Amino acid sequence: MTLVTEISQLEALYGSIPEAALIKVRDHITHQYQRLIEAAPFVALATIGPQGLDCSPRGDAGQAVFVRDRKTLLIPDRPGNNRLDSLRNIVLNPQIALLLLIPGTNTTLRVNGTAVISIDPDLLTAHSVGGKAPRSVIIITIQEIYFQCAKALKRAGLWDPERFHAAASLPSPGEIMQELKEDFNGRVYETE
Repeated sequence: MTLVTEISQLEALYGSIPEAALIKVRDHITHQYQRLIEAAPFVALATIGPQGLDCSPRGDAGQAVFVRDRKTLLIPDRPGNNRLDSLRNIVLNPQIALLLLIPGTNTTLRVNGTAVISIDPDLLTAHSVGGKAPRSVIIITIQEIYFQCAKALKRAGLWDPERFHAAASLPSPGEIMQELKEDFNGRVYETE
């Protein structure tokens, strides 16, 4: 097997970075980037900590990420599995990356930066949904932000209903849990 082990090999293999790939990168939110953020109900949050990398899904009925100012984003932490992998990592290492998805479009938005976790009562109240405040809000300082090439989503046909899997043809979370622990009640798990 032939492996690429040096940056010079990568550069020789792929060539120079196209101008468009450099122009789109900013260290702040532009007007058009704000429009993409406000349209995205889903974001993948990547963090790193002592146990390694973590990437967790975050979503909301409207938008998942909020603009505080040109350099700052907010992600309310909604109820989930309470593993706290991403939040633990942020406490220990503030480096984060985001990938925002917008249903119906192949444009994604990437953000790299640093994060802290806030439990400020005013901030929690401001991000309440249905009278329920998040337990915390992740505050992200942007180091770079840019839209991502749409080719991967086009190839995947991510939004094409003709390519969707029938849910019944795939294992449910309860079925997965039962396979992992025989006496686990997967049906109860799925109704909680």
